[in-house]
Amino acid sequence: MDESQGIELGFAQIKKYLAENRIQEFRDSFLDLHLYEQGEFYQSLTQEERVHLYSYLSPKEVADAFDLIEEDKETMKDYLSEMRPSYAAAMLAAMYTDNAVDFLNLLGKQETAKYLSLMSNEEAAEIKELLHYEDDTAGSIMTTEYVSIVANQTVRSAMQVLKSAADFAETIYYIYVVNQENQLVGVISLRDLIINDDDTLISEIMSERVISVHVGDDQFDVAQTFRDYDFLALPVTDYDDHLLGIVTVDDIIDVIDDEATSDYSGLAGVNVDEVGEAPLKAATKRLPWLITLLFLGMATATLIGKYEVLVSEASILAVFISLITGTAGNAGTQSLAVAVRRLAMNDAKGSSFIRIIFSEILTGLVTGAVTGITIFVIVAIWKGNPILGLVIGAAMMAAITVANLAGSFIPMLMDRLGFDPAVASGPFITTLSDLTSVLIYFNIASMFMSYFK
Repeated sequence: MDESQGIELGFAQIKKYLAENRIQEFRDSFLDLHLYEQGEFYQSLTQEERVHLYSYLSPKEVADAFDLIEEDKETMKDYLSEMRPSYAAAMLAAMYTDNAVDFLNLLGKQETAKYLSLMSNEEAAEIKELLHYEDDTAGSIMTTEYVSIVANQTVRSAMQVLKSAADFAETIYYIYVVNQENQLVGVISLRDLIINDDDTLISEIMSERVISVHVGDDQFDVAQTFRDYDFLALPVTDYDDHLLGIVTVDDIIDVIDDEATSDYSGLAGVNVDEVGEAPLKAATKRLPWLITLLFLGMATATLIGKYEVLVSEASILAVFISLITGTAGNAGTQSLAVAVRRLAMNDAKGSSFIRIIFSEILTGLVTGAVTGITIFVIVAIWKGNPILGLVIGAAMMAAITVANLAGSFIPMLMDRLGFDPAVASGPFITTLSDLTSVLIYFNIASMFMSYFK
């Protein structure tokens, strides 16, 4: 029996306890699960079972599981709506502040105000403080549950602060040092506190070189800082270096996952998060791109129609249309993927735009030349016509070079203009490559028509 099967059997037993009103056995079994598994168990329940569960678990116990639950907007709203308002408010207040804010951002203003009004003033104030930050910024993903001390404390005193704050802090691996104005002046690790003498002053062992992010920084830039420095948490400050909160690595993993999903959705021209959606709703989301690409495809068909006479005089040319357009489209998609990745890693922003474009042209020429020579040899032998092979090979080389340039240039241009480069999706680049490939192919072929008659 593998681990997943064991978990499913465990879930079935816990559900049995729930259905049979065996309160203590249910609580012991549920609370013995890892928090992630608690969330998985919760999501596996029917609405009737979840309502039953609320009478056996405190809001704090449900909040611990909700901190690790990720669901779509409508499902999350349903979860909250089936709870008593006072229970839901207590559950949100018991969650880590940044996670509670994520939940409330899914709701309308009236619903948010209702839950905040049912919380204590202190709890509501912490949540309101984060609600006003713009989406996808450091402020929107930070938490205010962190540990801070002052520089003139001793290690003994700092450990006492840490012990009293550890229960509510989201992480205790880093302890931030602030001055009387709550400005960030240093950082110290839990390890430093453990290995130093109790009477040592924090100012003597803290690091004054603190890497921090600004509250308005884009969340993806924050993720890049995590990647560069391998931190578990980063402090978030305002323009005057006041410590406002911290961003933890678990939130950054979610950011990276969301960015990767967004990029993949853009490259594929579809929302890859539509798993489980109703067919009609999924189709509605896919149709806009398909209709747009349909019109671009019609442009390609119209262009081929303009060369109808050429094709009728040398029908052999029609055999290789899909070969050239398909290969060029593949080359463009490869270049697009590399360009989006380069932009995601910030490599393109630190490099010369012209140098990168020149590099992509050279890459296109090399790949195009090798592919062109290969198809030239194949066609020349297969059809016994070196001139036809030359036309196909030259068209292939030119089409791949142009597609390679477009796949790199378009996302970089969009990034410079402030748009998401992943919107330059694979299907769009492929369709654009079809258009340019047909134009290149028939123009080259028209120069050698006398050899095909």
